[in-house]
Amino acid sequence: MQIPYEALTQLPNETLENMIKEYLFSQVEDGGFDALNGDRLTQAIAQCKQALQRKELLVEYSEDDQSIAIRRADQVVRNLDIN
Repeated sequence: MQIPYEALTQLPNETLENMIKEYLFSQVEDGGFDALNGDRLTQAIAQCKQALQRKELLVEYSEDDQSIAIRRADQVVRNLDIN
């Protein structure tokens, strides 16, 4: 289930930033970023917030394992096509 951006704006800022950080750190592990520290992390969080607003990134809630994750929109579409 996708969570609309408008609902994300109702969350405490710290909660949203923690979700974004989890997403960003997974990108570091996958080689998507070379490093995330200090100013680079702050900049990456701001870019993710903009991408969420533009719907380039989406937030999904999985009822199966009761988890929430940020995914690229093209990944979500691909997953729907496979299922």
